[in-house]
Amino acid sequence: MLRKIVAQKQQEVTRLYERTSFAELERQIADMAPCLSLKRRFLERSRKVGVIAEVKKASPSRGLIRDPFDPLAIARSYEAADAEGISVLTDEQFFQGHLSFLNEIKRALHKPIPLLRKDFMVDPLQLYEARAYGADVVLLIAAILDREQLRTLFKEAKALGMETLVEVHTAQELDDVLDVVEPDLLGVNNRDLATFNTSLATTFTLLERLPDSFVTISESGIYSAEQIARLAEAGISGVLVGEHFMRQSEIESAVCDLVGSVNNPVTETNR
Repeated sequence: MLRKIVAQKQQEVTRLYERTSFAELERQIADMAPCLSLKRRFLERSRKVGVIAEVKKASPSRGLIRDPFDPLAIARSYEAADAEGISVLTDEQFFQGHLSFLNEIKRALHKPIPLLRKDFMVDPLQLYEARAYGADVVLLIAAILDREQLRTLFKEAKALGMETLVEVHTAQELDDVLDVVEPDLLGVNNRDLATFNTSLATTFTLLERLPDSFVTISESGIYSAEQIARLAEAGISGVLVGEHFMRQSEIESAVCDLVGSVNNPVTETNR
């Protein structure tokens, strides 16, 4: 499935070059306000485990997750729950997202909450597009990028003023990433992108290899306060949660219930 998604992205990038250019997107970006810092939000958080809450309609592994789907109402619920950041799925074919969700959500929010563009980034022009549509942070997935691609996309994102959430799933990917870049945020995906199975053991294993200075985010397969408590004890900075929130009728309450169980003041031992 991952190869299929990447192949689709490469086709989309070809079409993107046909309808826009770096120069055109640069003109749009020139008048935009500076990006918000998701890393700073986590470093200054009041709760022990922060949350990036995701706007997600569907996925290849789960199919349709939320219907009816109102991305603006969902984002406002996350805002009311004081989420540290909001992740916005922009992939259309596999996740039923849309790029326009980014700037629509940006305009709809009353608080300055950083937005993460959640997509499969394989080309610098996608980064310019993300910035032009209001993203503050972009996801870079180690599993689909070689070292040179990762280095290039990381540098381009920083040049545009955006932060990066670099995602890994294995110890080898982690080592490769840290040899090449120093991510603003390091995401550990508990989902095996080949099988779609999830295990929190992935986060616990990779956390042992990271210095305390890293802002580390556990992603996928998170749905209970018991899991949050275990992650907090291990020293995680935050979690990225989508499907669990999307299946709740009261999203704001669901966010507070999930992370509120360990809503203790941050100490020096917490990442």
